Amino acid sequence: MLNINDITRILPHRYPFLLVDRVLDYTPGEKITGIKNVTHNEPFFQGHFPNYPIMPGVLIIESMAQVAAILAFQSQKGEEGDLIFLVGIDKAKFRRPVFPGDQMKVVAEVIQSRPPFWKLKGSCFVDGQLNVEAEFKAMVNKKAAAPATLDKAPPLVALKPTTISEHRPQENA
Repeated sequence: MLNINDITRILPHRYPFLLVDRVLDYTPGEKITGIKNVTHNEPFFQGHFPNYPIMPGVLIIESMAQVAAILAFQSQKGEEGDLIFLVGIDKAKFRRPVFPGDQMKVVAEVIQSRPPFWKLKGSCFVDGQLNVEAEFKAMVNKKAAAPATLDKAPPLVALKPTTISEHRPQENA
C-alpha cells in the first residue's frame, strides 16, 4: 500500500538506516504491516558476525519502531516535515535470530493514543514465526525545526578530558 517513495516522504531515515521496504496494509489508528527484506549486502553483516551473520537485535527493534512510526504518522495525518521520535521501548523479547535472505514481516498495533503521543505493540515475524516483540512509545513532532546546515546548528559543548581516578569516590579520612 506504501512503496519506498511514500515511506521516504514520511520517515527521515535513509540508507543504510532506513529499515522498512514496503507497507503492505494499514488501518489508521489501529494496525500496520510492513516488510524489510534482509540481504547479505547489509553493511552490519560484515561485523555481526562474519562467520555467522545475524541481524543485530537493536536494528530489528529499529525496523519495528520505523513501521510503528509510519502508523502513528498516518493515523495523526502527519505532514511532510513532521518527525516521529521514539521515546521508549518496553517488554522487548528476542525469540529467534534474523538471517540474510529472511523477509521480516513487521506488524504494529496501537495500544493507546493521545496525539502527539502513541503507545504501540510491535511484532516481527519470519516465515510465520514470531522472532521479536516489543512495545514502543512515540511522539509525532509537527514540522520539527531542524537546522538546514551544520553552520546553523547549535554549538557542541567542549568536554574536558578526564581520568578514571577523577571519577572515583573520595575516601573519608
